[in-house]
Amino acid sequence: MIKRAFDIVCSTLGLVLLSPVMAAIAFWIRHDTSGAVFFRQERVGQFGRSFRIHKFRTMVSGAAAGGLAITVAHDPRITPSGRFLRRHKLDELPQLIDVFKGDMSLVGPRPEVPEFVAMYPSEVRDEVLSVRPGITDETSLRFRNESALLANAEDARSYYIETILPLKLASYLDYVRTRSFRGDFSILVRTALTIIKT
Repeated sequence: MIKRAFDIVCSTLGLVLLSPVMAAIAFWIRHDTSGAVFFRQERVGQFGRSFRIHKFRTMVSGAAAGGLAITVAHDPRITPSGRFLRRHKLDELPQLIDVFKGDMSLVGPRPEVPEFVAMYPSEVRDEVLSVRPGITDETSLRFRNESALLANAEDARSYYIETILPLKLASYLDYVRTRSFRGDFSILVRTALTIIKT
């Protein structure tokens, strides 16, 4: 309950204080390329419940249709504004809406698309999905340049499934088993410092 209260307070403050920045980003996106401001995609949340995540759109409209569920560096579908937003992780700001709604937390395992969650071993799946997914976590810091890693792989999808995903799952399990308010706060601070340095 303390974690949820912290999420509500922080997401509310974040949405209020960052509203001018988010409005400016929305204006930029609308005038950069045609299409919606937000990118909405089905993700798997706590206890396996699906929700539609909020992100600022960083690709051309309709890019997700029939495309890969992962994004590599220099993907031609990424818009000019999208490259900047992705580099500085500003495309993630609208997830504060998901935190406020209760679909996500500030800190927790990153929410995956159903395609990849279906590949989780059953015992791992139940444990990882026992908590709310988060905007940031240790894997967000460790794989900050994930798109570059995928771009260098011969088969990006296979590399993600066979190499990156198992490492993420191990980290998710470690988080679920050792999570604490102090640990969450540390991840938030390190995430903020990482973003500031970029």
